[in-house]
Amino acid sequence: QVQLVESGGGLVQAGGSLRLSCAASGSIDSFNPMGWYRQAPGKQRELVADIFRSGSTNYADSVKGRFTISRDNAKSTVSLQMNSLKAEDTAVYYCYAKRWVRPTTGIAYWGQGTQVTVSS
Repeated sequence: QVQLVESGGGLVQAGGSLRLSCAASGSIDSFNPMGWYRQAPGKQRELVADIFRSGSTNYADSVKGRFTISRDNAKSTVSLQMNSLKAEDTAVYYCYAKRWVRPTTGIAYWGQGTQVTVSS
């Protein structure tokens, strides 16, 4: 059973930085992509950033230039460096990974979530 465990959330002032990490049980070589979603109270879960095995990345427009996603296959981790944090970044952040079992069938895995609170 795949487990994704997030860490690094917390309380930070606006303009500050946090680094989230997600550790996977076992190899992440087969996950494509891995990424981070977030969900604020009363809002839908949204993609923050993801990264493919090739190194290609995607970012939500709201975080471009402030957040950086990276993955370390050797350590089975994916990280999200968050700089210049804003109050609107406050949310529960979830690690996400997708494994393709067939060309058109994928299985999604989720972490338990970590709270990020940015005070203004």
